Amino acid sequence: MSTVPQIAAPRSTEASHSAVGAATGLLDAYRGEDRFLATPTRTLLARGMRAAVPHGSEPLARRVADTLAALSPAPDGAVPLVLGAIPFDPAAPAALVVPETVGAGPALAVDPLVALPASAPPRTGWTVRPEPGPEQYAKGVAAAVDRMWEGEFSKVVLARTLQVTGAEDLDLPAMLQRLARRDPDGYTFALPTAPGRVLLGASPELLVSRRGGLLVANPLAGSAPRSADLAEDVRRAAALLESAKDLYEHAVVVDAVHQTLAPYCSSIEVPARPSLVRTAALWHLSTTVTGTLADPGVSALEVASALHPTPAVCGTPTDVARAVIRETEPFDRGFFTGMVGWGDADGNGEWVVTIRCAEAEGRSLRLYAGAGIVAASEPAAETGETTAKFRTFLDAVGAEL
Repeated sequence: MSTVPQIAAPRSTEASHSAVGAATGLLDAYRGEDRFLATPTRTLLARGMRAAVPHGSEPLARRVADTLAALSPAPDGAVPLVLGAIPFDPAAPAALVVPETVGAGPALAVDPLVALPASAPPRTGWTVRPEPGPEQYAKGVAAAVDRMWEGEFSKVVLARTLQVTGAEDLDLPAMLQRLARRDPDGYTFALPTAPGRVLLGASPELLVSRRGGLLVANPLAGSAPRSADLAEDVRRAAALLESAKDLYEHAVVVDAVHQTLAPYCSSIEVPARPSLVRTAALWHLSTTVTGTLADPGVSALEVASALHPTPAVCGTPTDVARAVIRETEPFDRGFFTGMVGWGDADGNGEWVVTIRCAEAEGRSLRLYAGAGIVAASEPAAETGETTAKFRTFLDAVGAEL
């Protein structure tokens, strides 16, 4: 196993290395059994396990805090941190550990070497099986829209999956390279969730971060596929900013985030209108919500747990939307639309919404994509949105839908 540089960070866990290759070197060193997370503030590569966060009835943030408090700093002065994934269902077991070693570097986006292309994926040998199929998914959307018009609820996020199987075992490091180099400004992750199973993805959406007394949330809702034609791409972006359906869907999410964060903050700022963020595949409506934490004892994970799930991945009212998801989706979401991220004993951390992701096991990948359904939704358009969202991972493996 190759050597990983050890983190000896200040208690903010802030990575400050600026050397060329400091971030991409960690990406290149990733192996399938490692834990990798790249965010707009840092790149982390972790190996081994000092402790696992136990499953239990106490709030997850408390169990994480107790696990970290029981560990002393490493001999080199490194502060323990927790890293991993949390499922959509808050009652299900999380996959969070305190690693033995953590290599830390700056954000991938500031490393010039991230512009170097990843190796091209193989274009043959894949079988793709949708669950549910596009027609069944569209029927589920139509049924949800009918119920919304009857006043049962105002929004639900419905997902579908693809089972992608290859002729050989998956090359996880190569997939991670393609995901990271395609969207280096986002949140790229590869995290074991069970023996022989790895969650990989490139999410654009920050649920919440805490750095000292500053809280930041960046809800995304409302999207449009990118176009290779520049003029058409600009037209789609402009149309998204004026779409009444997407602006309503976005406003529902931003209001929920605002209402949840407000009790934790002594002050909070919410822009009046959304802006745009882009990935390689999609335009998204985006609002950055910032707040000053009122109680310094509240951790990023505690706030993230209060926010999860937002209407961006579940719906509103939450309990009704959860029931509709259970009735409509013919699969268990598992870690899809949960959270991935890191946190330290001081309460700092970054927690990201687990979208644009897949679970890898052996020769198979299960890809996930969802769309926010409101009363103005059209089944064909929402099905097309999920197809566009699948592109992030299909391009990383070289498969076609």
